[in-house]
Amino acid sequence: MQNIAVVTGASSGIGAATARRLATEGFHVVAAARRADRLAALVREIGPASTAVECDVTSDESVAGLVSSVAALGGPVTLLVNNAGGAHGLDPVESGPVEDWQWMYDVNVLGTLRVTQGLLPALVASGRGTIVTVGSTAAFTAYEGGGGYAAAKHAQNALVGTLRLELSGKPVRVMEIDPGMVRTDEFSLNRFGGDQTRADAIYDGVKEPLVADDIADCIAFMATRAHHVNIDRLVIRPLAQAAQHKVHREK
Repeated sequence: MQNIAVVTGASSGIGAATARRLATEGFHVVAAARRADRLAALVREIGPASTAVECDVTSDESVAGLVSSVAALGGPVTLLVNNAGGAHGLDPVESGPVEDWQWMYDVNVLGTLRVTQGLLPALVASGRGTIVTVGSTAAFTAYEGGGGYAAAKHAQNALVGTLRLELSGKPVRVMEIDPGMVRTDEFSLNRFGGDQTRADAIYDGVKEPLVADDIADCIAFMATRAHHVNIDRLVIRPLAQAAQHKVHREK
């Protein structure tokens, strides 16, 4: 059996691109997400080097089902890509709905925790495990309207850093990739409740924002280095974005 890579949030965007890329790197990819129809289409595209598992990372029971499905494949679990996440709203702290903050924390932080806890024994047992968590530049830079998302990504970053310390001496690398502006089909659209105009405005005038394949390429690079090489944090932005608030937009 090939080495197994588990990718959460694999039904679209960065997750789907990462699943495709890792299959070309020789992994058997377990694509996990909530939308079974999209996963089915993805694994048909990738072929026999992939398995679809319906999973909601906000549910203990659903994550337990993912862990059981991965174990049933029988191969060594050497890679986990914690990609499931997202943002809701761009409201100021004074008026941001608590339910949006709660959702962002549950998906980005507790979702990462649930899946990591569930698969960590298998990653350790493989003798060459790697965890790559997809964070954001919001993990270390606050910005107006992004309080809930930045808070969740800061917390996710703290989780990753703590895990790296706690796993010192065990055969599991702990890595984080923090993208800046990435244009995918759904991230901004979901953030604005399906408002395509508001979603498109985020990228207005930006000649070449990053795309999902750019992030997948970096994740594959991180995961395929010699196992003694640990890339703690990789920050990736498009050329047009010098910093969180500094984006060159063409007229």
